[in-house]
Amino acid sequence: MTLRDVFQAISAQPALLFMLLSAIPTGAFLTNKWSGETAEQIWKWRYVYAVLVYLACIPGIFAVTLNIYLFLFERQSVWDMNLVVQVFPILTMIATLTLIRRKIPFDYVPGFGKLSGFMTLIAALIGVLWLIDRTRIYAVSYIPFVYLLIGFVTLLVLIRFAWSRLF
Repeated sequence: MTLRDVFQAISAQPALLFMLLSAIPTGAFLTNKWSGETAEQIWKWRYVYAVLVYLACIPGIFAVTLNIYLFLFERQSVWDMNLVVQVFPILTMIATLTLIRRKIPFDYVPGFGKLSGFMTLIAALIGVLWLIDRTRIYAVSYIPFVYLLIGFVTLLVLIRFAWSRLF
C-alpha cells in the first residue's frame, strides 16, 4: 500500500476523518470550559492540553509539509488539492492552537518547544532541498561539502531565530 492509496482511501470516506479531526478542537473547547478559571485549576489540565496540541499538530504539520512538497517539488496545481487530506488538518491545527492559546500560554504546555523545534527542522530541510533542487548542486558541484553544511546550519539557526521572534 502506498501513501497515494492511503489518501485515496481516506478521501473515499471523508466523514470519518472529518469526525476524528473535529473532535480535537471540540476537545480543546470542552477542556477550556472544564479547566476552571484560576491558574491552579488550569495548571492541573496542562497535560490534557499537551495531548490536544500533539493530536492537532502531528497531522497539521504533516499536511503543511505535504502541501509544500506537492507545490514546490511536484508542481501540483491548487485546483487539484485534496481538501480532506491537505487542508482540513491545517484548519484543525489552527483552530485547536487558537482555542488553547486563549486559556494557557504555550510555554506552560509540556513539549510544545519540541514541536516548534521539529517544525523549524522540517522548514530548514525543505528549504535546503528546494535550494538544491533549483540550483542543481547535486549534479555538478565545485562547492566543498563543508560549505554546504555551514550553509544548512546557518539556515537552520536563522529559521529558528525567526520562528522564536514570530511566536
